[in-house]
Amino acid sequence: MLMPSRTKYRKAFKGRIRGKATKGNTIAFGDYGLQSLEKGKLTSRQIEAARIAINRYIRRGGNLYIRIFPHKPITKRPAETRMGKGKGAVEYYVAPVKEGTMLYEIKGVTEEQAREAFRLASHKLPVKCKFVKKEENETPKGAE
Repeated sequence: MLMPSRTKYRKAFKGRIRGKATKGNTIAFGDYGLQSLEKGKLTSRQIEAARIAINRYIRRGGNLYIRIFPHKPITKRPAETRMGKGKGAVEYYVAPVKEGTMLYEIKGVTEEQAREAFRLASHKLPVKCKFVKKEENETPKGAE
């Protein structure tokens, strides 16, 4: 399961996910990508489930790049606990995702294989996603 090895602070504020992604919204490593169309929080379990679905379908062919990382801790209080007495313990970690964020990238497979692998993966995720192809003239930022 993905989680940060260490953090500066154990617990974080809830925060809000606003706007469209300006960073991490283009294909940088692969030929095909899975891009989010909604904002939301992806847990480390969901990221892992989608990764397994992709790898099971493409078997040994191709390289998979995970472009998101769950670094935000989510806390929970025990069930049937009275109000007060502080914030609960960290239960799991999430990756806050804006719309337009590239979630996964793949290279070394055909377009049909990539399309089907990402279709299977998108069923594991709580946000709507779309399949994107790298444009021939598109270069990643900083690679000029």
